Parts: sequence; structure tokens; C-alpha cells
Amino acid sequence: MLNIYNTLSKTKEAFKPLDGNKVRMYVCGMTVYDYCHLGHGRSMVAFDLVTRWLRKSGYELTYVRNITDIDDKIINRANENGETFDALTARMIDAMHEDERRLNILPPDQEPRATEHIAGMHAMIQTLIDKGYAYAPGNGDVYYRVGKFVGYGKLSRKKIEDLRIGARIEVDEAKQDPLDFVLWKGVKPGEPSWDSPWGPGRPGWHIECSVMSTCCLGESFDIHGGGSDLEFPHHENEIAQSEAATGKQYANAWMHCGMIRINGEKMSKSLNNFFTIRDVLEKYHPEVVRYLLVASHYRSAINYSEDSLRDAKGALERFYHALRGLPRVVPAGGEAFVERFSVAMNDDFGTPEACAVLFDLVREINRLRDTDVEAAAGLAARLRELGEVLGVLQLEADDFLRAGAEGKVDAAEVEALIQARLQARTDKNWAESDRIRDQLTAMGVVLEDSKGATTWRLAD
Repeated sequence: MLNIYNTLSKTKEAFKPLDGNKVRMYVCGMTVYDYCHLGHGRSMVAFDLVTRWLRKSGYELTYVRNITDIDDKIINRANENGETFDALTARMIDAMHEDERRLNILPPDQEPRATEHIAGMHAMIQTLIDKGYAYAPGNGDVYYRVGKFVGYGKLSRKKIEDLRIGARIEVDEAKQDPLDFVLWKGVKPGEPSWDSPWGPGRPGWHIECSVMSTCCLGESFDIHGGGSDLEFPHHENEIAQSEAATGKQYANAWMHCGMIRINGEKMSKSLNNFFTIRDVLEKYHPEVVRYLLVASHYRSAINYSEDSLRDAKGALERFYHALRGLPRVVPAGGEAFVERFSVAMNDDFGTPEACAVLFDLVREINRLRDTDVEAAAGLAARLRELGEVLGVLQLEADDFLRAGAEGKVDAAEVEALIQARLQARTDKNWAESDRIRDQLTAMGVVLEDSKGATTWRLAD
């Protein structure tokens, strides 16, 4: 039985889809004005992991992750670059997809864009106006009336009275209450706009997700996810809009992943303390970065550092060393490991415990590899099978262990030297064997002798 921590109830709950075996999940995606940073990668990988486990568990999942392709940041960046907003977003969407592929992130089933759902936003806003939850003051804007929605703050556990303390209305706003938030923004000079019943303008951020999620998944669905920084106000406002408009519970369960932190602060572009995914991938293998992101529980914060990436690399090297030299076969044996892995994943996607199972499985493979190759190979295949749930261990072992060798050493020369050393050892010419090993060491090559074979990798 899968249990998921529900941010709405603040407890772990047994997961029961609304419609039999079908699961509908919506995750807030990127605002595409710049390259994705590692914090974005955390969210993408976290819900990719959820996707993989749900499908591995036999659920029929529909996974929707949106793209915000119009907002203030996009407009400002496009103006800075001297390009149209849609040219900017097209480039950034392509870059985002490239980052996802490199991190082995499965594409969502649907990827709606805000600018494709303007008509739906108009319809929901009009419904909210008709029900008294929204108002148009006549200046082209439309606002949501927060005080009218009973239960506002139920996700974030914030109280309206506390939120009002210190809240204020900007001079260019026509709000009735400082807590009210914008649903539709009247056009400003030089901004892209769409016609609407309230005049030309563009959508507010929060209404976008309410419309895209309900359009793709229905008025109620199973899981809504995103980063923990979105819990308030974005997700709180989504609930208020959607439930006021439909009269139904919006999402059955809410999942929020932890942030990437640097020196105790959230990684973000506003703090200028971020590393883009592509920055990190210039130095580290994509699977190392992915393993860093999945080895910690999705709800916990990850402290980004060179040490943490080196630790992730070391863990993967240990896994791949266990796989190295064993034939690819059908998974066999290791049922107890599979059971432990499943228990861990069914407990709110407990990846730290799941990774511990993989390390135990590696120890068993290494114990058997010199005495029972068939059993070791079956367990190695099992290791790959479980690794696939985490999105790792699908490469050839040598391809991972020798990653980065290109341009540093000549692989053909290394192989020739290894063969010469093997011949020297056969001839019992130990001095020549040692000389060749020293030559390879000077080239940055580490040799690993095992029963009947010698393999190599680059030194760290």
C-alpha cells in the first residue's frame, strides 16, 4: 500500500485514486525566461521519480506539467534581449527539454502552455465574478476576493488576520482588500496582450495553473505537486480559485519537494546564488547529478556542494563496479531486496532507504561474482531493474566509469598497454608489468585486476 505525505492534511495517507487504478497528477512547471537551475532540476527529478514508481506499481498515470510562457520576468527579459517574448520562451523551452533528456527525465504526458489557455482563463474568471469571488474595478484588472473564500490558508496553515498585518495596496492597484490578488492584468504600454471581456491584458500567474490543471485533468484530480516555495501563495491561491469556481475539492493530495540550498539559503535566481543545470553538467556526469537529487528524500532540502557531488559520484562508481564484467541477463533472485525496496518506496517514496537496499544488493553481487557468476549476473540485472526506478544504472559500466576519458587519454593506447602488461605477466616479466602500470598511472589511468580480466578507469 502506497502512503503519501499530504501537505494539505500534514500527515501520511494511504493513497487511493479517485477513479479506480487511474491516477491524475499535475505539477507546476517552469517559468521559461532563463535556463533551468538545479533547484528546478530537483522538482523535475522528484516528480519523475514519483511517475516512475506509480507506473512501476501498476497505476495508469496521466502526468501533466505546465509551462508558464507569459509573465513579468519573461516580458522584462525579452525586452532586455531585444527579442519577442515568444522567441525567448521558445529558446528556453528547447533548452529545458535538453536538460531533461540529459538528466534522464521522462517527458510529461501533457505539457500545456499558459498562452494556449487564455479562453479557459476568461471563462473561469467570469465564473468567479458571477459567484461574487472576483471583481473588475474598471481599470482593466480583475481581482480575486480572498476574504470571501472560507478556508483560505488551509494548505499553508496561514490565517487571514495574520496575513493582513503589514499588507498594503500599491498605488497602481484598485484592490478592495490588500490580500486580494490579480486574476487578469490590464495591458501596459509595450506589453503583449490578449483581448478579454475586461479589456486587453494578460493573465495573473495563479489563474494559469487552475485552468490548465482542470482543463487537462478535470475539476478534481489525485495529486498536485511542486516545490515547497510554491505552497504559499501560489498553491493556496489555486485552491481558492478552483474550489470557488467548481464547488469541488481541487486536488486530493498535495506533494511538495524540498529546495536546493547553498550555505543554508534556497537556490534561486532572485538571490543570484544559483547554478544552472548545464553549468553543473559541464563538470559532472548527468547520472551523478541525478543521483544527488534522488538519494535524498524528496521532501528534504539538499545542501549543494562539491563534496555532495563527489559523494554521489562515489556511490555510482560502487554500483557500476559491481555491474562491471557481468553479462546482461534477465533479473533473477534477490526477491528480499525487491521487497525491501518496495516497502521503502511505498513509504512516501523513501529513496534514502531504497538506495540503502541497492548498496546491500551490491555487497551480495560482489560476494558471489567470483564463485557463482550466474547468480551474480541475475542480481546485477536486479540492481539495474531497481536502479531504473531511480533513473540510474542503465549505462554500460565502462561507459560510466570511463566518462570524461575522451580528450584526456587515447583509449586504444590504454588498451594496447593493458594487453602488453598482461603479456608481461604471462611471461612472468614482473619488472615490465610494473613499468607499464606506472606508465598508465602517470596517464591518470587506474587499473583494476579481477579474475581473468583487467579493466580501467580514469583516476578521480
